[in-house]
Amino acid sequence: MISSLRGRVLAATGGAVVIEVGGVGLEVNTTPAFALACREGHEASVQTSLIVREDALTLFGFATRDELHVFELLIGVTGVGPKSALGVLAVLSPDQVAAAVHADDDAVFRRVTGIGPKTAKLITVSLAGKLFAPEPGAGSASSTPPRASQASQSVLAALTGLGYPEKVAADAIERATVAAGIGAEGMPVAALLRASLVLLGPSHSGLAGSVAEATASGRAPTSQPSPAESV
Repeated sequence: MISSLRGRVLAATGGAVVIEVGGVGLEVNTTPAFALACREGHEASVQTSLIVREDALTLFGFATRDELHVFELLIGVTGVGPKSALGVLAVLSPDQVAAAVHADDDAVFRRVTGIGPKTAKLITVSLAGKLFAPEPGAGSASSTPPRASQASQSVLAALTGLGYPEKVAADAIERATVAAGIGAEGMPVAALLRASLVLLGPSHSGLAGSVAEATASGRAPTSQPSPAESV
């Protein structure tokens, strides 16, 4: 079992990254937010799940262990494949999944491509008792406010997965949404990521600009300073 990878990013697209480990490039399917935040030529760390099929060995990767845990629970639900589970985590944070399960709210899962009403309901039933929503007022697993938007949750996971301190990343996201004046709910993930990177410092301006280009082309931003060099 391959539970995690750390290495140089060789390539990145909207839904996958290729990480070099020991001279071998391994393709990892991941969320668009995480792939957009990866920079070719720089190191990335990802928590992984290896899916074994008769005709393929496929890696799925996440910025945090919480995301990986939810992914593995989701693929254990009848009718939910790895791609659908990844789709859930592309739009919902682990805490949001837990809250939906706790409230028996299958509507949020129906919004994910590939998940119909029956499967959505089965998710809430199957995961009941396996995920626990954070107590009101308590810090969530990702240290974001309970009502944080899906976009801000995704951007925070991407930035912390690349080594940015959570408090620094969360502050940049909050300032970006305030500056936009429309709230995180109205900002696409790529736009919020771009704005947050700009606020992290002048050295990120090149990366921020390349995010917009990456969104249009399907590729991720290329060579930029690592978080350790900039933060």
